[in-house]
Order: sequence, then C-alpha cells, then structure tokens
Amino acid sequence: MANRDKDEEAGAPKAAGMSRRKFVTTVASTGAAFTILPRHVLGRGLTAPSDMLNIAVCGVGGMGRNNMINVSSQNVVAMCDVDWGFAGKAIDRLENDVTQLQARIANPPAPRPDQPPQTAAEREKAAAQAQTQLDNLKRLRDVHVPKAKRYQDYREMLDKQKDIDAVIVATPDHMHASIALAAMDLGKHVYVQKPLTWSVYEARQLAKRAKETKVATQMGNQGHSYDDTRKIVEYIAAGAIGDVREAHIWTNRPLAYWPQGIPRPEALKTPADQLRWDVRGVNARLANAMAGDYPIPQGLAWDLFLGVAPYVEYHPVYHPFNWRGWTDWGCGAIGDMGAHLIDQSMWALNLGYPTTIETVSSPFNGATYPASSMTFYEFPARGSMPALKLTWYDGALMPNKPAEMGEEELKKEGGGLLIGTKGKLLHETYGLKPRLLPHSLHDSFGTPAQKLPRIAKEAHEMNWVDAAKGKTQASSPFEYAAKLTEVMLLGVVALRAGKKLEYDGENMRVTNSPKANDFLRREPRQGWTSQV
Repeated sequence: MANRDKDEEAGAPKAAGMSRRKFVTTVASTGAAFTILPRHVLGRGLTAPSDMLNIAVCGVGGMGRNNMINVSSQNVVAMCDVDWGFAGKAIDRLENDVTQLQARIANPPAPRPDQPPQTAAEREKAAAQAQTQLDNLKRLRDVHVPKAKRYQDYREMLDKQKDIDAVIVATPDHMHASIALAAMDLGKHVYVQKPLTWSVYEARQLAKRAKETKVATQMGNQGHSYDDTRKIVEYIAAGAIGDVREAHIWTNRPLAYWPQGIPRPEALKTPADQLRWDVRGVNARLANAMAGDYPIPQGLAWDLFLGVAPYVEYHPVYHPFNWRGWTDWGCGAIGDMGAHLIDQSMWALNLGYPTTIETVSSPFNGATYPASSMTFYEFPARGSMPALKLTWYDGALMPNKPAEMGEEELKKEGGGLLIGTKGKLLHETYGLKPRLLPHSLHDSFGTPAQKLPRIAKEAHEMNWVDAAKGKTQASSPFEYAAKLTEVMLLGVVALRAGKKLEYDGENMRVTNSPKANDFLRREPRQGWTSQV
C-alpha cells in the first residue's frame, strides 16, 4: 500500500501482542448494525443485498486469485496480501486472461491426438464452463477490483472492515489456522485452501471451532465436489470391487513446481578446500552458493509473511510459492496434493485415524522436505469394512502397474488405486475418470446407482457460498476436512520423527515416541499471539 508507515514497510505487526480474546472483544463491540433488504422490495430481476455474500480474500497472488474469480458473482469487498508487489501483478493479469479466454471461446482448440474426442454433452459442458469463467473474470476486473479495499495484515482488515460476511484463506499453510480462527470467532464463514492447517493440533482446533460457531466452512479440495469423486464412493458402496484392504496413492510433485531436498542458504563454515565432495560437502557448497544479502522486495511485509513461524532472514528461495517445500511454512507434496488424492479413499472407505504411520524418504535435512518419499498407513477395521493398508508416494515414486491395464500406463501426474477382493478401482487426480479393473468388470458392472447428491455445476466455492446462505450443506466442511488433513500431516510427523509411529487418534497422541508428539503442534513466534 502506497501510504504505509515505516513499521508497515518493514512488516512489523502492529497488533502482534494483542490477545485473541481482546482482539475478538474489541472488534465485536464496535460492530455496526446492518439492515437486510429483502428481494421483493427491489422488484423482479434484481438481486437483493441479502442474497449477496460480502467476501474478503486473504492471499490473492496464487490460489486465492482463482477462488476470488470463482466467487465473483458475489461481493468481493476486501483483499489482503502480505506481498502486493507479487499479488498486484496477479491482479493485473486479469485483463490478459479475459483476452485469452475470449479468443479460446471464439476459436476452440483442436482436440489432442492422444485424447478421445469429446461427446456433444462434454463439448456443451466445457463451453458453458468457459463462458461462466469469462463472466467471472470480467466481473472481478470491472466491479470488484476497483472497489475492494486492500490490506496487508488480516488483523487490521478484520478490525476495520465491518461489512465482511465470509473470508477465503489462501495464504501459505502456516497461517491458515490463525486467520480462519480469527474469522470464525467473529462469526464469519470461512473457506480455507488445502491443506487445512500446518499442524495436526490446528486441524483439531478448526474443527472444534467450526462446530461451536456453526458458520459455513469448506476446505479447498475441489475434487470433493466433482461428480467423479462421488461416483467412486458409490462404486465402493455398491460392492463393485468387494472388500478393500489395500490402497495406493501417488503424485509426481514437487516435480519442478518448487524445490525440495535442498539446504538452507548459508555461508560456508569450513573452508571449501577442506570440504570433501561427499553429500555433506556438496550440500555445504550449495548452501553457500545460495547465501547472500537479498533486499526485501518492495511491497512485501516479510514479518507478516513469517507470522507465527520462526524468524529467518528473507531470501528469494523462500517466497513467492517456494514456501511449500520448506518445513517452516509448508507441508510438502502430501500437503499440496494429499487433499486431492487421499480424499477419495478417505471418503469411500470411511477411514478414521490410522493406528500406525511410517515415512521413508530420500535424504531429509529438516529444513526442506525430501525430494521423494513414501508413507505407509495402517487403518483399523470399520464396521463391516476390513483393516486397510494405504501407501502414499510422491516425488515421481509410483506403485506397480496393475497387470489388468495391459499396454496402458499409470498416470505419472498422480492417481489412486484401490485393490479389492473382486477387482480394482483406478482414478486420476481429483478423483477424475474412475474406472474398474479389469475392463470386463467395468463393462459388466456398469454405472453405480447414484446415492449421493451432486454439487451444482461442480462449483466448490459456490457450494460454500450457498451453504453460508443456508441453501445447502457444504461439500467438504471442516468436520470432514480436518480429519483428512490430520491423516496427511501425520505423514509429515512420521517423516520428522524418523521412525514408525503408533497413534492413538482419539487422544491425538503418539504412544511409542514421546518426542514425536512435539511435531503435532508448535508454539508461535515471540510477539505473535497464537489463535489456537
């Protein structure tokens, strides 16, 4: 923001010492009364203010921008980002996005030769989705961006702006819980990007607070709202592949999206000529090569970026986006894609907490997540469902290809494979394109009976908006999302513990490693009051 004072330019949090209780009490006591204007007062064809949700978005440079586009039929009244130098460019790209999408609608691209031709229904659906996207982009560009108030500190936003009904949280993982809890404490509906939280304890707290406040909540695992994910649940419920005792889930991330398995930037502590060219010596040289005194970019409030996390000096290898691979702020590949891939097995197989978790990986230095890893979960029997062994793979590791696939290969990008006593079920990322193996089973079984409701237009964000208005139930509320997130994050806990863990989910406690319990939560950085 152009008129920030020196403290704000340095990123010093003006309200860092304010307690959660004092913050909530102060904001609540100064809230202004409002009037809901019913539709019939306005006349036919006009939308009443009470039918529109006033939404604030925290983190608008990445996924928050997409979320903002998808809710632009509502009122986007505030945008908050700790780095307007980066986020501002994302907003500026709206004009180019509109131009490109208009051209694509006018001249649809030819189908790829390696893909089957679309059916008429698929073409019609794609055209409708593109037109909706275009309308949303234009509305965000023309209506919301010029009027929405801009902030760098979410606490200032919640303190000063009284017209906010709901908050989208799309910041780095480590700030999800603090922002979401502050918003829920003020009675605001909350949509939080995946993973729901940075720690297991935070996930529990968000689920608890959502239940207490009864606000509409949603995690940003949009595949949960797709018809295909619901079809997976219906296949399993119908007994299509029998009892499932084994599941394999994989992603190729981090791929080239963000770095992992690298050392933290640091000058050499030992003269280079005294270092061997072993792994330790090479890593020391890499750390030294990245070391340097980099100025904080204009528009970035680095202290606000760090938030509750430990203090480190700014370096461009941390931000933007690369934070996901650093343990201080992100949750690695499983935090990024687990909510899109473990979700289907979690839901279809009614999984609760695992009893054991073990993660093995390429070298892990504690600062960044390893380049690749595998996590082995064991889940107990649930009712008539048998115990399950689930294996997670990332960093281009994959399970063995089922023989039933013949010449076809598993999707390297990611997918899920559920192995039952009568057959197998294979799906892609987000639960897309589920099918039974062998092919003869898929053909003979047919489409499972539809038992679950479908989400209108598979629109995950708008489903949350409708839930906030009391029109429907949220697709992936915190009650469910917190447990899914905990399962994902327990893989991180096992990685950091370096051993196979035995877990008492009911009491949120590792029973065979007292030290591992320290990884279930962390205390906030000095000067920051924990919201949890």
